[in-house]
Amino acid sequence: MGSKFQSQGPAFFTLPQAAAYLGISPNTLYVWRHRRQGPPSFRMGGRVMYRISALDEWIVQQERADSRSNQALNPLNRKPQRRAR
Repeated sequence: MGSKFQSQGPAFFTLPQAAAYLGISPNTLYVWRHRRQGPPSFRMGGRVMYRISALDEWIVQQERADSRSNQALNPLNRKPQRRAR
């Protein structure tokens, strides 16, 4: 019987690894963490860690929230509204 924690690779990234995975600088990720923005993180053994699955989920959320990739959120696709005089 296999453990649900067995996998082919690591399940977590350190902050520099997560930044590289996201294509941003470690400083940007550090600032986001300090501001409580960006992907969820936690401390493990005194190090800031990011679950890889959480990074992937966060990326999908960012894609959905971006009006350029989500036509429903694009303000250019809204019906014009009449202004009150």
